[in-house]
Amino acid sequence: MYHVRFKNTHYQAGFHWGEMLRKHGNFIHKQHTFQITEERKKFAMQCLPVYEKYYPEVLEEIKGIADGQQSSYEDLCTFLLSMYCFEFSNHCTCFAFRDQEHIVFGRNSDFLTELEKLYMNCLYQLDGGYSFQGNTTAFVQMEDGINEYGLAVGLTFVYPKVHKAGLNAGMLVRYVLEKCRTTEEASAFLHEVPIASQQIITIADALGNIAVVECNPYVTEVILPKKGEEFVVTANDYNSEKMIPYKNCEEIDDWNSAERYKVAYQALKAQGNHFSLKCAEDILSGKHGFMCQYDRKTGADTVWSVIYDIREQKIYRVEGNPARKRFKEDKRFCFRDISKNRLYAFRKKEL
Repeated sequence: MYHVRFKNTHYQAGFHWGEMLRKHGNFIHKQHTFQITEERKKFAMQCLPVYEKYYPEVLEEIKGIADGQQSSYEDLCTFLLSMYCFEFSNHCTCFAFRDQEHIVFGRNSDFLTELEKLYMNCLYQLDGGYSFQGNTTAFVQMEDGINEYGLAVGLTFVYPKVHKAGLNAGMLVRYVLEKCRTTEEASAFLHEVPIASQQIITIADALGNIAVVECNPYVTEVILPKKGEEFVVTANDYNSEKMIPYKNCEEIDDWNSAERYKVAYQALKAQGNHFSLKCAEDILSGKHGFMCQYDRKTGADTVWSVIYDIREQKIYRVEGNPARKRFKEDKRFCFRDISKNRLYAFRKKEL
């Protein structure tokens, strides 16, 4: 995992990064993962009007990267805007919990070991948006992160049975981090915006509101903690009744999604709504059952693990598998100094 800072306008930030890569002999379009097909190009061009309406700034960033790379803007759009819509390639686990002392978000990112050195941790501070720190296996898009208001977001991908012109999973997370302050705002956006792919978005804010949003181009279902529980969990398949028609095919290899979900759920349930940071670390590192115990010889592993301690405004990350490496605090990100009395009062209003 390498670390990048993005500043100034979206275009300037993109141009600076694209140019820096080019000057070091790194060209995005020459990477073997950079796949362009006519089907994906047609789909991406259908998505462009949605981005122009809802998120034109991110197109400016992509244009900046293309100019900095001296490469095709159309090809870069094709690669980024069609991602998550045609292939099932990343597998992750998310949860969030709260009690009188904690508001915590945790996530494991499970992906291909061959690309480990390309994964990014990003610090964004761009004109016209909230600052945030995020992690991604690609670029521009985010897979998890936390912003200056303490809003933490993460995605888990679901097999793409359907797709339609809209924002894909990584762009949804990126938008929420850059534009939303609360779980309520994020949920409202996910109901409004056209969605391109199948995914689950886990959200936790500094007010103590936590939710899982199961969504695709046709359905958006907000799942709040069950009665008597103060946590939410998800992996790589839908669990709500409305999403049953869109669940994974039985023959799909989802890297033990059901088992990861069960392990995390049962571990959190056993806490009796009295949580700790150690509880989050133990779940993510596989001490309660299968979570990250992949055989690296197969080319799969947990490639990073992150805990956002929202109440304490702290970030902990493992750049690799948390069963073999320790969480380290990342002190580079600055949160807003907001009154804790107002910030951490639990809100019971339904989303």
